[in-house]
Amino acid sequence: MDPDLLERFVREGKMPNFERLKKTGDYRKLETSIPPQSPVAWSNFITGMNPGGHGIFDFIHRNEQTIFPYLSTSEIVSAERKISIGEWVIPLSSDKIVLLRRGLAFWEILQEKKIPSTVIRAPANFPPVETKAESLSGMGTPDIQGTYGMFSYYTTDNTLGEKDVSGGKIFHVRLANNRIEAAINGPINTYKTNASKSIIKFSTIIDPKNPVAKIIIQGNMIFLKEGEWSPWIHVDFEIIPYIKKVSGICRFYLKQVHPVFKMYVTPVNIDPSNPAMPISTPENFVRELYEEVGPFYTQGIPEDTKALTNGIFEDDEFLEQAGMVFNESKKLFKNELDRFRAGLLFFYFGSTDQVAHMFWRTMDASHPAHDSSRKNSDAIENTYINMDEILGVTLEKIDQKTTLIVLSDHGFAPFYRSFNLNTWLKKEGYIVLKNNSGKGEFFENVDWSRTRAYGYGFNSLYLNLKGREKNGVVNQGKERNLLMKELENKLLAVLDPKTGKRVVNRMYESENVYSGDYLKKAPDLIVGYNKGYRASWETALGSITDEVLRDNKEKWSGDHLIDHEFVPGIILTNKKMKSDRPSLYDIAPTVLEEFGIEKNKSMVGKSIF
Repeated sequence: MDPDLLERFVREGKMPNFERLKKTGDYRKLETSIPPQSPVAWSNFITGMNPGGHGIFDFIHRNEQTIFPYLSTSEIVSAERKISIGEWVIPLSSDKIVLLRRGLAFWEILQEKKIPSTVIRAPANFPPVETKAESLSGMGTPDIQGTYGMFSYYTTDNTLGEKDVSGGKIFHVRLANNRIEAAINGPINTYKTNASKSIIKFSTIIDPKNPVAKIIIQGNMIFLKEGEWSPWIHVDFEIIPYIKKVSGICRFYLKQVHPVFKMYVTPVNIDPSNPAMPISTPENFVRELYEEVGPFYTQGIPEDTKALTNGIFEDDEFLEQAGMVFNESKKLFKNELDRFRAGLLFFYFGSTDQVAHMFWRTMDASHPAHDSSRKNSDAIENTYINMDEILGVTLEKIDQKTTLIVLSDHGFAPFYRSFNLNTWLKKEGYIVLKNNSGKGEFFENVDWSRTRAYGYGFNSLYLNLKGREKNGVVNQGKERNLLMKELENKLLAVLDPKTGKRVVNRMYESENVYSGDYLKKAPDLIVGYNKGYRASWETALGSITDEVLRDNKEKWSGDHLIDHEFVPGIILTNKKMKSDRPSLYDIAPTVLEEFGIEKNKSMVGKSIF
């Protein structure tokens, strides 16, 4: 939630519950993390430490030896001992999913002091930390394939062809005798020597005249009209015949029947009634939630922005799907609020974030992707109004002894122009290629013996250091320091030829803004982009393009991966705050103090009260 938008909607009388809390309690802008990325920010919140303490610096980190990227918050560690029998690989120990965030979560400390805690969908908490607290993992929780979300799209449209796209797969299907045969992809079957994807076959029978279809999958028959969503469907992927299955849930959306068949299927989510991965503590807590509220999205970021970006969804279809996500969250929240008697209840809503990413263009006439019809220009506003309703429900429920904190981890800004950091580094001579082609991902054509700096993730800039990178060329000490100053000065001087504005607002040296045991893992420099600019998608994965700067004409039009000064979050409480400049890492010490518990020495924040 962005403070400027919040204050505007309050002035306009559209958020009466937020207005009431501002008047009777207190309100501030909330300092976000450096950089203001969700996994970094929420890790600050959870641990009371900055990135040097918890070790999360970006969405994407890199292996110093291979210069290959990995997701920053969790990893899968394969079973160490296996035996092969014909086509089968039998593990003698279990695969493990490891949370990479360091430091204690504040609810771990509460639980140690026998204070009951319920934490629903805290980002950067997959797998959830082992604790007796009731928790459900949030942002970072994968789908059944182990990705952030892979939708399936089935169509008879010959112009599309079968292909993988970012966040999904398009299947070209054939209609024969009013019947379509297709399959849904599941997890990689690591029990087989060829490690192929497991699949579930299904049939779709369409009415030759009317816009209706029948889907048959694993004994389920689903009848849908054009433009209609199915309920959640339970599916089982067979891994070892008669012995091992992996359960998931998905929903079907019949987009069009005639003249071209078009059907979308959600990413297959981890089944909350039979989870294939650890998504709650205690392990049975997610099953209890399922019994109380029914099936729900377990995927960490369930709003399918990739389906909208790839043209599978129209704007209205995305908003309908996002609305379903919000209604599920509301149902879960009311269930937990009704059960809440004492201790801590934390609940995360993600709708304001995802809708602002995708619909900034509809309310901002300056955006390169702006539609002059202004259709859905109120999409973000409506999402904020929905959150005002949630606050109203909360205010009615709590008593005078309850401390209420409402916060967001960052605000929002327009994303007008993208900057490819690695293309700029190449043009300036800091990256050297083996030949002229550098468009592949993961720096596949880089000559590391002559490369001095490179970017990974959305705000991280690394030097190719001797003794750290496998083929490092930059000496530690004086040479490193001089190169960092040189890069800082040059990047701060970059002007956009289209606008005349500076692309970068501030540069940060990690050792000046971070502290803690994991400082050595930090990027050397953090790029704080100016308002309106952001690192290109290609930058994040080490790809070098032809252009340094280009207009952002994508539907992903609002963002926050810029200088933290431009995108503070919000904090409202029903108590008066003493802190004039509260920060995310102040929240953990604040919660502990509310229960009379001293903060850990590793925590850099302090109570806001």
